[in-house]
Amino acid sequence: MTYTRAIGIASGKVVRLIVRALALSRINPNVLTFLGLVVNIVAAWMLAIGRFRTAALVIIFAGLFDMVDGRVARETNQVTRFGGFFDSVLDRYSDLALLMGLLVYYGTINRPFYVVLTAIVMAASVMISYTRTRAEHIVPTCKVGFLERPERIVLLIIGALFDRMAPVLWVIAVLGTITVIHRMYFTWQETRRIEGAQLREEASAGVPESKPLSARVTRA
Repeated sequence: MTYTRAIGIASGKVVRLIVRALALSRINPNVLTFLGLVVNIVAAWMLAIGRFRTAALVIIFAGLFDMVDGRVARETNQVTRFGGFFDSVLDRYSDLALLMGLLVYYGTINRPFYVVLTAIVMAASVMISYTRTRAEHIVPTCKVGFLERPERIVLLIIGALFDRMAPVLWVIAVLGTITVIHRMYFTWQETRRIEGAQLREEASAGVPESKPLSARVTRA
């Protein structure tokens, strides 16, 4: 057995014990989700005052809540549609809180270029989620792209732990923008495929040509 495999098994056991304890306490999973946001706000404050390594440890701790809330919901049979929605919304707030902490830090030390770079990262983070959500209103799924939320959080932790936040912001800005473009291109391909299949089906059935699907979709 490799060291990484052993660590993975040990970590899994610890998480299962935590989930079991929380399930026995009958805590509402939405409370855990909210506590995760609170802990991330504390991490954002640490970033704002330049205590990056402490912030990294706090972000790791916040990730624990992110790991267990869904499992506790399943363990206690409290899985709801609202719970998934609530978790997604608070995840966005957590992401933005961390980046706002960096905005404050770079503004305080008078680094306007990195203020702008952090703002670009904020925009990319929001658009990664938005493009998937919006795409899945018109195509079955849009899970393409590399830079999902876990990857972004891991990069921020690495940047904070090793005091290399500036390079990490560049990586997130570039890869985040590429992810958004990839999802836009994928959605364009899928809508063309769906509309083509629809037109062929209508032609074979002798139905008069209708407007393309994209013409009937309202804008958000």
